[in-house]
Amino acid sequence: MKRIALTDGTGQWFDADKASLYEEDTFHDGRNFISKATGSQWEHESIYVTKSGKFILNHYSNFQGSRKTYELISKEDAAAWFAKQGFSDDDIPEAFRKEVAELEIL
Repeated sequence: MKRIALTDGTGQWFDADKASLYEEDTFHDGRNFISKATGSQWEHESIYVTKSGKFILNHYSNFQGSRKTYELISKEDAAAWFAKQGFSDDDIPEAFRKEVAELEIL
């Protein structure tokens, strides 16, 4: 078991070993790899989907002295995060493919 506490002060935690981890996608701007989640070369994000279907946003930085944060986010916010990544439909958890598809501008 890998217990990770949320950093919002509630005392809630999740088991990272039982959650699915989705790392951000990046692109190369000619000099650096840029996070599609944050638009930064230094700030990064990933999402854990817990066994019960909750979404945990992990924000972390390359800056010395910065701390990782873990926060519970809504299904809609998780869908928006996945939509920014450019993942294929098969790489998006089935639990909210519909929400990601609804973000498409037709």
